[in-house]
Amino acid sequence: MAATDLDKASTERAVATSVDPAEVPSAAWGWSGESRKAARIAAWVVVVALLGMTIGNHQGHVEDIFLVGLAGLMALLLVVDSLTQRVPK
Repeated sequence: MAATDLDKASTERAVATSVDPAEVPSAAWGWSGESRKAARIAAWVVVVALLGMTIGNHQGHVEDIFLVGLAGLMALLLVVDSLTQRVPK
């Protein structure tokens, strides 16, 4: 039977300063991780694309409500994200 005792979790965060190319193949050519800037740019492109889809020969405008609503929600999330981003020291 396995033991039921658990070790206390550490509240310290581990920070990796180097990445092993064996674990992350892209580290061999100098890239590892996510690019927040590229993700934000891509999200703004999606917002513009959603708003661009409202132009057309629509008979009803129910789809326009969804397109504008989703674009507005995404824009709001992007603005909140940029305002609450931690400033590097």
